[in-house]
Amino acid sequence: MNKRVALKFIAACGGTICASALFVACSEAPPKFAAVDVTGAKYAQDFALTDFNGKPRTLADFKGKLVVVFFGYTQCPDVCPTTMAELAEVKKQLGADGDKLQAVFVTVDPQRDTPEVLKAYMGNFDPSFLALVPTSAQLEGVAKDFKVYYKKVDGKTPTSYTMDHSAGSYIFDTKGQLRLYARYGGGAPALVGDLKLLLKQGA
Repeated sequence: MNKRVALKFIAACGGTICASALFVACSEAPPKFAAVDVTGAKYAQDFALTDFNGKPRTLADFKGKLVVVFFGYTQCPDVCPTTMAELAEVKKQLGADGDKLQAVFVTVDPQRDTPEVLKAYMGNFDPSFLALVPTSAQLEGVAKDFKVYYKKVDGKTPTSYTMDHSAGSYIFDTKGQLRLYARYGGGAPALVGDLKLLLKQGA
């Protein structure tokens, strides 16, 4: 290769490298969520349940908001109150965007969790939080749709039983699409960061 050809080759390669670098710099990297990104999942698409006010609810009712769905029960000793308290803290940390967060609690213990009990329970954390009250048949269906595990564990008396259940939260974006699965114990700061990313994407 003579000197002139070599220079042309270097110039051509340099131009390609520069163009590639420009393309990489201009393209946006995918967001990094703390929770598990389940965008495009074919499960947990929706629900059709009644809330503690007797009003039928689906995801469409919360269009324009981020929806966090959690399955639990009011007599849960630790996981459920910790999760709801964390969501209340997340709402505070979101500041002006706090109103764009809708927490939805689905009871896995409809036998004891009456609408009155659930309404009082949600009020302990945030008055805007909603609880849904499925029938036993509805619970079986929605748990299957969301891939949620729950099981009654007998106690010393017929009413002192506990409920084993999944402890994660399902997060839907402002368009009602399932985006994230947040494992229990992730902490408020991580969840706040994820929700801000989703709000930015939906802006």
